[in-house]
Amino acid sequence: MAPSPARLLLFLLPTPNHTTRPRVRRHRRAWWAGTARCAPEVAAGGGFVVIEDDLAELLQVILDLGRRPEARFLGNSGGQYLRDSEISQLELEEAQKAVGEFGGDNRAGIEGTLHRISAIRSRKGMVVGLTCRVGRAVNGHVDMVRDLLNYKESILFLGRPGVGKTTVMREIARVLADEFQKRVVIVDTSNEIGGDGDIPHAAIGGARRMQVPEPSMQHRVMIEAVENHMPEVVIVDEIGTEAEAQACRSIAERGVMLIGTAHGERLANIIKNPVLSDLIGGVETVTLGDEEARARRTQKSILERKAPPTFPFLIEMRERHYWVTHRTERSVDMLLHGKKPLVEVRKRDNEFQVIIERWATYDGDGL
Repeated sequence: MAPSPARLLLFLLPTPNHTTRPRVRRHRRAWWAGTARCAPEVAAGGGFVVIEDDLAELLQVILDLGRRPEARFLGNSGGQYLRDSEISQLELEEAQKAVGEFGGDNRAGIEGTLHRISAIRSRKGMVVGLTCRVGRAVNGHVDMVRDLLNYKESILFLGRPGVGKTTVMREIARVLADEFQKRVVIVDTSNEIGGDGDIPHAAIGGARRMQVPEPSMQHRVMIEAVENHMPEVVIVDEIGTEAEAQACRSIAERGVMLIGTAHGERLANIIKNPVLSDLIGGVETVTLGDEEARARRTQKSILERKAPPTFPFLIEMRERHYWVTHRTERSVDMLLHGKKPLVEVRKRDNEFQVIIERWATYDGDGL
């Protein structure tokens, strides 16, 4: 069994004498319950205790040389110090030994877990800081989009870091592979979806996982997945370059369903982004004739979508349980014409049942 986040934190910050570890109180509690905050307690020898029933809210642990270790929580812009003493170079070196090798993106993991460790380096290449991001396999998020999966059309997720995009990717991979009986291949650039190590985490179910040697090679592995392994679904996290956007279009044109995430919070961000706009069909400037411009009551030079979108559905993850769903083609056209599209708002009520409000007026950023 993979170590819990509490065990991970205790290992990364050992007690100074390395002979004793503080006990961790354990309470059974549903992952969604309450809004409790982690209350570390100082233990004998200078260690600390992380109460496990608060870990559902724990997002990151920050370890910076010469500073106190800090825990950060979901929905809280600040942090909480875990102890009074500062992080030493020795502790950073011991923490590095506990994780896998750092890749070209300065990310590593712990084999058999979903946790992500990111390094900050000095000008000389020495690690002077670590961000330890807690990874979780959470069941239930797929209920927000289960009906869309039946359409067998590609879905693009947007959202700020930490809102849960990768967690959703992981569960969708499992559901499509195990419940829908699809041939699913995950292109896992930083091992965030399937975890570190050669054997993928059980959270992805029967989906297969292709690792990427270097982040710059992600687009090549995406095409390789389709050409060599005959998937019905390809899942890719953090689409961020023009080459990756073009690879997505090539895969979609071959009839393969795509589930992906991209950098941006709103559809308008993707429309304005010249690198990623191809994901939603691309944007071009069109010059109208005088009569047509008068008929449309617009200027002669206007913006138009130039191709069908690679992703027919686009979901803005505003919060973990508040999503805005677009029919991409319709929403892009209306936004380019200065109109507010009609969208679906998907959220959970107090009993965590999914509520879908259809034909809501979009309140996103305009163009």
